[in-house]
Amino acid sequence: MWRFRRKDETKDGGTAVAEAPAGFEGSTAELWDEIERITSGQRDREAERRVLRLRHIAGIRAMQDAEGGAEFAAPAVASLPEADGLPEFARDALTPGLLRAGILRDGCVLVRGLADRDRALAFADQIDRAFSERESGAPEDGYYEEFVPSPPYTTIDGREWIQEGGGVLAADSPTVAFDMFELFREADLAPLVDGYLGEPGLISVHKTTLRKAAPSVPGAWHQDGTFMGPVRSLNLWLSLSRCGDVAPGLDIVPRRLDHLVAAGTDDAMLEIQTATAKVLEAAGDTPILRPIFEPGDALLFDELFLHQTASDPSMPHPRYAIENWFFGASSFPEDYAPIATW
Repeated sequence: MWRFRRKDETKDGGTAVAEAPAGFEGSTAELWDEIERITSGQRDREAERRVLRLRHIAGIRAMQDAEGGAEFAAPAVASLPEADGLPEFARDALTPGLLRAGILRDGCVLVRGLADRDRALAFADQIDRAFSERESGAPEDGYYEEFVPSPPYTTIDGREWIQEGGGVLAADSPTVAFDMFELFREADLAPLVDGYLGEPGLISVHKTTLRKAAPSVPGAWHQDGTFMGPVRSLNLWLSLSRCGDVAPGLDIVPRRLDHLVAAGTDDAMLEIQTATAKVLEAAGDTPILRPIFEPGDALLFDELFLHQTASDPSMPHPRYAIENWFFGASSFPEDYAPIATW
């Protein structure tokens, strides 16, 4: 497992006073005005870099200003439909309360057409470009530039691990990240995410990944809460290509678990993986599902959801996706560098 090294960690393990994020001297309101001004203006590589940096500063400020007491949306249990299998929702029908009810009953919520199909396919092409530029050894500006966070965060370790898993950190591609923020805006995610979390949701450098999953990459059952600690979270798994049959998708246990399932292994390298026998025990009478996703479909879940990448070497295509976690500012993982989306 890899982590961020914070500048406020002292050599003896103590904590120093965190520095204010550098890069913008105005108020937070002025900071967001500047983000809006750049976003709505003429787009170029410098604008893309600047917006990403300002969103990072806004995320740090949000964490510094966060107060406790946030609560999840009240679950709208009465509005949750009965279904043979996993219910499916359209974005305009999904409310924070319905999302909470679905996660508490089924472990996840499947949203059809969260993003426009053509936009999703075009975004997949951008991810492909980011991968190609990284591998070229001399990437074009904007498509692969390793992000350096502001204080109190200093370095990001583990890019090799992300690459081996078929991913690029979104923050390492300011051009594609700019498009990602626009995709989130078009999907009207702000009221859904913030309403669900009970406070503004932040993303992170660490857990916002542009994914190109090859059929040869094996999956492993896991719950992300195994390594994130106590958080207030919502995962957005957004498919950008058809997957689940012709490309790797997800195997899921569509039921609520209120605990972390024991990994069943003594191998430290596999500590976040959950043995199949444990998965079957946790699933009980609930069948394990492998949904078919179309470009723009999404799955929303939290850190207790049990799932794995569903891959098969015989599949003819890779799967493109955005894999992103939203965290409430008051319970943001301390080792992750924040980015504000709205």
